[in-house]
This record gives sequence, C-alpha cells and structure tokens, in this order.
Amino acid sequence: MAHDLPGWVAELTDPRRAQTLDELADRLVPLAEHAIDVSRRLQTLLNEINDPFKRDALQDRVDRLKARSAEALEEIGGEIAASGRERLDRVWTAWRERSGDGSAGDGRERELRGRLDAEIVPVVDERHREAAERVAAATSTGLQEATQVLLGRVEELAKAVTDLIHDVLPLAREGLALASRISALSAQARQAGRGPVPGPLQEAGAETARAFDEAVARLELEWAALGARSATVRAALRGAEEAAFSQVANAMTRCVEELAPAHVRALDEVEERARGLLDELTASDGPERHEPDGSSGRD
Repeated sequence: MAHDLPGWVAELTDPRRAQTLDELADRLVPLAEHAIDVSRRLQTLLNEINDPFKRDALQDRVDRLKARSAEALEEIGGEIAASGRERLDRVWTAWRERSGDGSAGDGRERELRGRLDAEIVPVVDERHREAAERVAAATSTGLQEATQVLLGRVEELAKAVTDLIHDVLPLAREGLALASRISALSAQARQAGRGPVPGPLQEAGAETARAFDEAVARLELEWAALGARSATVRAALRGAEEAAFSQVANAMTRCVEELAPAHVRALDEVEERARGLLDELTASDGPERHEPDGSSGRD
C-alpha cells in the first residue's frame, strides 16, 4: 500500500523547486545526508553478512559441533552404563525376594555384595568400557567427516558472499561519492550569495536531484534485497550446522545399533553368572542346608 507524504515535504526538499540560492543550498543538505545514510546502512549490512565467515565465528561454529557431539556421546555412555546397573539391580531384587524378611542375615548380603564386586562388577564395567570406546571411536570418525563437510559448505557459501560483497560495495561508495558531490554544490550555492538561482546552478541542482533519485532508488532496492540475502545466508549456515550434527548423530546411532546385540548377549551372560552366585549363596539357606560338622541340619 502506498503512503503519500504531505505536499510540503517535496516543497522543502526538492532542489528543483528552489527559487533562491539559500533555498537551493538548504534543500541540497538533506539529500547529502540521505545519500550518506543509505550508503552506511548498506555497508553495515555488508559487514553483517560477512561476520559469520570471520575466523572466530567459524571456530565457534566448529566448537559448537564438538560440544554437541560430546554431550550426545556422554548421554549414550550414560545409557550404556545404566544397562549394566539394571542387570545388577535385577539380581538384588531377586535377593530381596528370596531373603523375604531378612532372615538370611546381613552376613549373607555382605558375602553376596563382595562376590558381585569381585566377580561380576568388573565384567560389567569392562563391557561398558568396550561399548563406550566403540561409540566414542565412531563419534570421532563421524565428527571429523561432518566437520570437513561443514567447513566445505561454509567455504563455498563464503565465496558466494564475497562475490556478492564485491558487487554491492561499489554501490555504497557511489552513494558516498554522490553525497560529496551534493555537499559541494550546496557550498557553491551558499558562496554565490543571495537572490534567485542562476541558470547554471539551477540546471546543476536539477541534474543532481535526478542523480540522487536514481542512485538512492538503486541503493534502497539493493539494501532490501541484501537484507533478504543476509537472512538466507544465516539460515543456510544454521542448516549446515544442523546437518553436520545430524551426520555425527547418525554415526553414533549406527554404531549403537551394530553393537547392541553383542552387548545385550554379554550382559545376559553376566546376569546369568550373577544369578548363579545368588543361587549358590541362597541354596544353603534352604531345607538342605548343611551344618559345619557335616550333618544335614535335620532331626
């Protein structure tokens, strides 16, 4: 929707409507300020679109990828460790069910705990270590590959942005050159004294106004288009970063899926051994328990 400004705006800002030298000089000043403003805004936007490709920003992006990968690896390691603890918890649940009211005594529990700590827990820890090392190796490989892909994409995008900056930067400089030209004409008008605008100055003012309209229109249009490009570049960088992390996560997932069957079988064997210890320690508490002198313990 078009929004028309009040009529007096053009009356007070258009050098072509100036009747005196003072009016011409006064109306040229805002044009110079406008040209400087739009040029600076364009240069600021060019700096902003280039900021993500500076060395520190690139290193920050790689560091974020490493940190997220390390966090995901830690989470998987916790899940692997929890799977081993879960098997031991099952053994202790079975112990509590068999001991009932605790008549088996604390001595038996201490003995079971000691046997588990000596014979079972080290095996569980070893299985955890082996699984964690395999996932860590897969994560390291996936991280290296994902980092190279990320850096390649950023480099490719940086080249396109650099070409864009080289194309647009002369326009910003054109605006500053135009502002300098307008300021010089304003100073010339003031130095000419007072009274009506002479023909040459009137013609120069009209030509300058036309040049201003054309240049500022190009600058404003380029500024708007550059803003859209800047948003696209930020989205592309974010997308590349997310894709890199997904690549690492997929490497982790594949590794976990590959080692899961063997890991589960190993934990099954460990749990079976632990339950064997439990059976061994609780069997003597049953009706067939033998006394130290070799008797059956029955009347």
